[in-house]
Order: sequence, then structure tokens, then C-alpha cells
Amino acid sequence: MNKDAASRREFLAGVAVVAIAATNRTDIAFGTTLNNYANTENHMPFTLPELPYAESALEPTIDAKTMVIHRTKHHQAYVDNLNKALDGQAAYANWTIDEICQQMGSIPETIRVAVRNNGGGHWNHSMFWTIMAPKGQGGSPSADLAASIDKSFGSMDAFKKSLADAGMKRFGSGWAWLIVKGDGSLAITSTPNQDNPLMKGFVDVVGTPLLGIDVWEHAYYLNYQNRRADYLGAWWDVVNWNEVNRRFDTAKK
Repeated sequence: MNKDAASRREFLAGVAVVAIAATNRTDIAFGTTLNNYANTENHMPFTLPELPYAESALEPTIDAKTMVIHRTKHHQAYVDNLNKALDGQAAYANWTIDEICQQMGSIPETIRVAVRNNGGGHWNHSMFWTIMAPKGQGGSPSADLAASIDKSFGSMDAFKKSLADAGMKRFGSGWAWLIVKGDGSLAITSTPNQDNPLMKGFVDVVGTPLLGIDVWEHAYYLNYQNRRADYLGAWWDVVNWNEVNRRFDTAKK
């Protein structure tokens, strides 16, 4: 083996070691400073965010294979197709993904369906990864959030039941959401496909999402098959309440 080939082989081996180490990170603190990928990304071309935990970290609630397929296949496809739809659209080159979702009605009709589906898919999944954490590391609802949940829904158990009902009653594919409405009150809603509550004019209830549960089958089918209710019940074990609290505090400002 010549010197250049040996050096290249050593370099690739080093890259592999770094990649493996990153994939298996377990030392991440799930505090209130966890990045919200959905609104820190500046503009296109949009990119697939890294997970803030290992792909196996949410087991047994969500298995590693599901996480890999969900993020690197489904989410990546939304990112790629969003960039493709916006390619050459100079007017939107500096729009954040938040702005795209919030101003969907301003997107030209010729590309709006593609941007709505794929832009929504990118925003929703970017948020979804951040509002989950390994069991025991996601904290608990803050006193303010817990009080607001009690005021709006009667109790934490009643809130969880209402959100699960929204997920179960969403026919086909979509999302169930906890949101802050414009008047500061909390509400539960659901959206079809990859729509989200930021999309004024396209959804029934508009608000700032605090928490969203993906009820597309690709989010749970390997583990739960057709048992969506079991998935919705188990999902609470991996909620990152620290991030939900942060979102709630930000929404109140």
C-alpha cells in the first residue's frame, strides 16, 4: 500500500470513529437551553438536524430502527423536496422555516402544495426530535405550565387523555398538538398530513405549538403496528418537558 492510500485509510478510520462516538452520545443534558432546530435555522438550503441523543436513546418507547428510518429517510425527503420546490425562488431565499409556515398563503400557488407538505414536514419533525428525551432525562412540567394545563383541561391526566383522543381521531396521517393561542390560553388540536398550527388560513386552529405527536404510521409501526393507542400512551415516557417548558415561556413573552 502506498503512502497516500495508507493516509487516506487512516483518515477514513478516524472519521468512522468520530461518527460512531457521535451516534452513541449519552452525555447530553436535556435542559432549557436545548436548541429548537425549527426556528434557529436561518434560511434555505435547509438541512437535516442532528439528533440531540443517540438513535437508541428512546428505547423501548421508540426503537432505534424507527428513529433511523424516520429521520434519515422521511425527514430527509421533506428537506430535499422543500429545497427543490424553493430552488430559484429568490424572494424566499432568506425566509426561515417558521416564516414559510406562518406565511404559507404568500407562497405562489404553483409551488404551494409542495412547500406546504414538505415545509410542514421539516418544521414538524425538527420540533419533534427536540421535545423528546431519554426516559428520566426530560424533567417535568414547570409550575406555570402545570397550572395552565390544570386551568385549561382540569388535570394533567385529563390533558393527556384529550391529546391522545386528538391523535386517535385524526383519520389517516397527521399530528396532535398542544398549542398556545393568541389570547394566551392552551388548546389541543390536530392537523392532517404535515400541516401545523402555524399555518394560518390552512388549519382550523392557529397557535404556537408547544408539543406535537406524530401519528403517521412511519413514526410507530415497527414497534406498535396498528396499535396507535399504545404508542400514544407510551410516548409520555420520553417527553422532554424541559423543552416544552422553554417553548411555553417563550410563547408567553
